Amino acid sequence: MRTVVVGALVGLTWSASLRGWMVNLAGDESTFTWTGTFLCLLLPGAIVGGLLGRALDLQRAGRQPRWLTLAPFIFPLGPLMIPGALGHLFKTGEGSASIIMVLLAMLAGRSLSGRGRLVARVPAGIIGFALVPLLLSSARTPQETWAATLFASLFVVLALACSVPMRAVNPSGHPVAEHPTQSTSTRTVDRRQA
Repeated sequence: MRTVVVGALVGLTWSASLRGWMVNLAGDESTFTWTGTFLCLLLPGAIVGGLLGRALDLQRAGRQPRWLTLAPFIFPLGPLMIPGALGHLFKTGEGSASIIMVLLAMLAGRSLSGRGRLVARVPAGIIGFALVPLLLSSARTPQETWAATLFASLFVVLALACSVPMRAVNPSGHPVAEHPTQSTSTRTVDRRQA
């Protein structure tokens, strides 16, 4: 239970930090509302964090929480709950960035999970994390560099969180170490981590 609460707190902090980055991006046009800020951004952040904390608890118990792999998709669903948002998304494309961010973070998380063949995880990591150096190298002013660093940091934290329910476990709850040339069906337990 403690992991769920800590996860929810981290998720809330993450989403509040993302909101700060959004303020910098939008400037004076940025507004705060009970629905948009709290219900559609901060609450989903806390829920996602709590669910990923639960995934960690289940893994420690030796269970594979595969359904919790989809928890980060709650982020883009939050803003889409605002009346008219779905139509606006299809008409203008605004709002698609959160969907793309989650997909890239999940790809990056897959590369960090240690699950699957290395030949698949490396390209997933390259594609998933490509946004980080792109953002950091495009910043020109101190404020742009701060904003790029903040978003890149938030993205890496999200990728790490996305990797949690993707990690392999065995029935004893110990982590599974996979040799890069082994298939997922021939896993071995690394006893040094036990």
